Amino acid sequence: MTDPNDYRALLQRARSKLPEQVMSGERFVLPDVDVIYEGKTTVWRNFGDIIDLVRREPSHMLGYLLKELGTAGTQDGRRVLFKGRVAGKAIEDRIRSFVEMYVLCQECTRPDTHLVKDGRTVILQCEACGAHRPVTIRKGMKQAEEPALVEGKVYELTIEDIGKRGDGIAKKAGYTIFVTGAARGVTVKVRIEKISNNVAFGVISPE
Repeated sequence: MTDPNDYRALLQRARSKLPEQVMSGERFVLPDVDVIYEGKTTVWRNFGDIIDLVRREPSHMLGYLLKELGTAGTQDGRRVLFKGRVAGKAIEDRIRSFVEMYVLCQECTRPDTHLVKDGRTVILQCEACGAHRPVTIRKGMKQAEEPALVEGKVYELTIEDIGKRGDGIAKKAGYTIFVTGAARGVTVKVRIEKISNNVAFGVISPE
């Protein structure tokens, strides 16, 4: 027969080895989204706070939200600037979807997880209970890893118009892109040199 004292000692030892996150039993709660509107721009002011909480790459989460919301936007320090007026409730709904897909463990519901790649499969591993699962992307949706337009990258663009200063004007994913030395009607490869809100500036690339 097992000595009750030995049992209690073993139980206490087992509990002492459990991560603090598992023992706390606290429910993971996301803060309310803090947004203000500046003209036709939506400013999400506590983006950085939420990124710190979920421990994911800012470009990953922002890329996901932009595609889900169907709008353009850029990170500005610890804030995000969305093109147009985006309701805070819509942002919160997409954040919850992101967290359920890429952050929360399905076994213990804790956010203490990290993402690893196994070939082409992304695995969500839980640091609290040890569970792991493949991340399932909804049909018709690509995995979001970065914003729609990135400084330093090259894109194939069609010049639709000419600006007042003679620069070519192209459009992509909600951005207006000014291209130095480009003629109207041509399709060229453009390296993005600067992004400011929903306006970008680029040069023709030799690539």
